[in-house]
Amino acid sequence: MTDSTGVPIPTHAPMTQFPIRDNCLMVAGHPLTEIAQRVGSTPFYAYDSTVINARVAALRHALPNNFHLHYAVKANPMPAVVEHLAAMTDGLDVASAGELRLALATGTPAANISFAGPGKSNEDLALAVESGVIINIESATELERVATLARSSDKRPPVAIRVNPDFELKSAGMKMGSGPKPFGVDAEKVPALLQRLRELPVEFVGLHIFSGSQNLNAAAVAEAQSRTLDLAIALAAEAPGPIRWLNIGGGLGVPYFPGEQPIDLGVIGSALTKLGKKAEQHLPGTEIVLELGRYLTAEAGIYVCEVIDRKESRGEIFLVTNGGLHHHLAASGNFGQVIRKNYPLAVGNRMHDDTLEAVNVVGPLCTPLDILGSRVLLPQAGPGDLIVVFQSGAYGYSASPRDFLGHPPPGEILL
Repeated sequence: MTDSTGVPIPTHAPMTQFPIRDNCLMVAGHPLTEIAQRVGSTPFYAYDSTVINARVAALRHALPNNFHLHYAVKANPMPAVVEHLAAMTDGLDVASAGELRLALATGTPAANISFAGPGKSNEDLALAVESGVIINIESATELERVATLARSSDKRPPVAIRVNPDFELKSAGMKMGSGPKPFGVDAEKVPALLQRLRELPVEFVGLHIFSGSQNLNAAAVAEAQSRTLDLAIALAAEAPGPIRWLNIGGGLGVPYFPGEQPIDLGVIGSALTKLGKKAEQHLPGTEIVLELGRYLTAEAGIYVCEVIDRKESRGEIFLVTNGGLHHHLAASGNFGQVIRKNYPLAVGNRMHDDTLEAVNVVGPLCTPLDILGSRVLLPQAGPGDLIVVFQSGAYGYSASPRDFLGHPPPGEILL
């Protein structure tokens, strides 16, 4: 954890979104210790609305005017966060009836809500048809199910075909397209489905084409977005009507680990400006949607837990906390990754200290997988100190097995 000269080696990407005052981390202008008192107990998640606002503003500045910005609710479905982003973006994207109810409760018009997911239940589809949101069709069977619901409800639901493209997003942390996938309809099968649409009581509005997520390579994202538009233009020739709505997904990543750098929004903006001009020529009047989740919320969130015990075992220091994988599965390594990497960590009430030590930060669960930090350099900490896990505003609280071993759930607060 130090180089040959004894200088500490950084253990994570630099975290600059939260200021430090009097050696304490600040969130939305409040000291972490004050927030802990306000929440009333640890562990908890805290989300900084000013960081979210800055991210949206940066995107608005970079994106051309003819692109719409949507929030993918699955990244962080805390109602206060969803309501906050609903007011700042142009629409919401959901993946269940529960998320759909949450989106509708914000007052977002149904026309600005889209519903994706490869295994929509009857309840999902019935609510989607009834509410009039855009349904992203994931298969020929799902299209027929929607048509059946439309006939029985005397409605004409708006639908878009989700396309599994024949290309991938290079360098993506999670590949959502190309090859065999449960998501969407294979590009080569879409023309036949578009023909079938002509015979059904649904309203065709457009396409949803998304190839991957968590990407820090701006050139790779721009290339995939260009190929997405080309595919949409090709499929438009087979469509039963004009493509009025085109969701090109998101894919913009955030840095978590050493050596990772933020994605270059300038490159993305320049590429999308060219893309927008091409779209105006070949798909005039089409609303192009950039759907982002993690990129809007991840860096705005922290997970905070308290050190319960400090112990030494065979030469290594362990900080045992009251938080862990049951609250933040991703930070723990998702039940045992082959190569586990540490999320950025800090001692939130001891942000600066000349004396750093290598420690293991672990949780209270009876499993060796309950690890938040392995051999990380931190200021010396003990019982009562607050461990902070950065980059926790997406896929944290709602993506973790909170009932595992029966510990209390964490709190949540938007500041």
